[in-house]
Amino acid sequence: MSYSTQQDILDFVEDNNVKFVRFAFCDIFGTQKNIAVLASDLPKALEDGVCFDGSSIAGFMKVEESDLVLRPDLSTVTILPWRPTEGRVMQFFCDVEKPDGQPFGGNCRGFLRSVNRKFKKLGITCNVGAECEFYLFENDDRGRPTRIPIDFGGYFDVAPLDAGENLRRDICLTMEQMGMSPQHSHHESGNGQNEIDCHHAGPLKTADNVMMFKQIVRAIATRSGIHASFLPKPLPDQAGSGLHINLSLYMDGRNLFEGDIAPDSIAGSFMAGVLAHSRELTVFTNPLPNSYQRFGCDEAPRYVSWSRQNRSQLVRIPQVKGDNCRMELRSPDPACNPYLAIGLVLAAGLDGIENRMVLSAPVNKNLFDPSMAEGLSLETLPASLEEAVQAAEESEFLRRVLPEQLASRYFTEELKRCEALKHASDPVEYERTHYFNAI
Repeated sequence: MSYSTQQDILDFVEDNNVKFVRFAFCDIFGTQKNIAVLASDLPKALEDGVCFDGSSIAGFMKVEESDLVLRPDLSTVTILPWRPTEGRVMQFFCDVEKPDGQPFGGNCRGFLRSVNRKFKKLGITCNVGAECEFYLFENDDRGRPTRIPIDFGGYFDVAPLDAGENLRRDICLTMEQMGMSPQHSHHESGNGQNEIDCHHAGPLKTADNVMMFKQIVRAIATRSGIHASFLPKPLPDQAGSGLHINLSLYMDGRNLFEGDIAPDSIAGSFMAGVLAHSRELTVFTNPLPNSYQRFGCDEAPRYVSWSRQNRSQLVRIPQVKGDNCRMELRSPDPACNPYLAIGLVLAAGLDGIENRMVLSAPVNKNLFDPSMAEGLSLETLPASLEEAVQAAEESEFLRRVLPEQLASRYFTEELKRCEALKHASDPVEYERTHYFNAI
């Protein structure tokens, strides 16, 4: 059934014994927030929206202009199956707008929707997929997270080395129950590290799926007495966690990434745009100080380059056929705001198409070996969050595509993160409290 009208939703509530309804959204960093209303109050909430204090959300509004309104996307309705079956809990993803109905610049779902609309005007359909990695850690006797991984398995291991297979199964079954389409799940290379991939979908649906996926993983892990962490580099001696973004473009029913990619083709120009703006985008695809500990090792890129198959590159073209043909951006990590990250990557590719950028030659070398990059004059991704903020602040491209207030508030909050960690009396404890326990 397609839930497209308010009456559809009210019928769904009655049929499914729903008692509480969550109106979910995220701040500019992608941290999920929500407010719940009783099902009896849902008709008014659907009609008028739900008003909230935007000044209390990081990067949203000043106190003197704080009122904002949540407007649910009716197509995103879902039951949260881990909540009680007696008096079920239902959830929407919401857009954020001003009380007078005007667009709000910090509405990241709206930003992604507007970028995708530009592709549609060109007759191009974008498909996006996400590969999300995460760690599972033991809790102590008081239920607090430790840094002890639940196992010491490695890439594609099975039990007993892999202690997460039952939990991954429960996550995948829950995803399927909620209308998502898990594709692959397996143990990753780090101790206690896991990966679950979703089938591709439209950009907005995929970003919603990333938000929901993280919510599901945390809920199932917590139910099992385990801490799930999406911190990019939770253990210094183990692989970092990425959120690889896969993109394909269709025009007239044809996948433009299938077969050879001419440097001046639409797919080639799209890739050229992503590569050209990759340094400027890094503050959005990699938003934590911890993010920069991941680059350059354990299959995370450092250099701005591309190749086929080669996992040491920023952009990889997998050796596949048909609908699986795509480009894979390997720099983003799961701490990002998926609406901003996907939206900006698409905007960078669109800039490449509109300006007819020509794709550079592939770099068919193992760039995890620093000696292989010598003499190639390759750009590198920022080495720190401060450097990433500076690259973004200097970007003419970002000034064109991002709402000014959103960009300004984002950069201000990011620099606050840098300063807070730098001046913390115990940086390790600060990271544990503010990021490891929360991301």
